Amino acid sequence: MYTGELFEADATDVVLIEQRVAADPRALRERWLDEVGAVFAKATLAMPPPDAWMQRGGRQGRHTEHLGYLLAEMQFLQRAYPGAQW
Repeated sequence: MYTGELFEADATDVVLIEQRVAADPRALRERWLDEVGAVFAKATLAMPPPDAWMQRGGRQGRHTEHLGYLLAEMQFLQRAYPGAQW
C-alpha cells in the first residue's frame, strides 16, 4: 500500500520531465508490476491487485505522527557524533 507514490508525478516532476531533466515515474509502473509480479509468482504468493488502495500524501508532506519517531531514531547518530563520517 506504500508503493503507489513511486509512480506519481506532481507539478514539479512534470516540469522536470518536460525539460528532460528527470525520468517520468509514471512510465515505470507497468514494468515494475511485471518484475514484482514475477517475484511474487516465484514465491508462490498472491500479488495484490494493481488497482488496490494505496497510501497517498507523503510526497506532499502529509505524514502520520509515526514519522516523527522514525526521524528522531535516524537522527540520533548525527546528533550524538556531529561531523562524523562513515
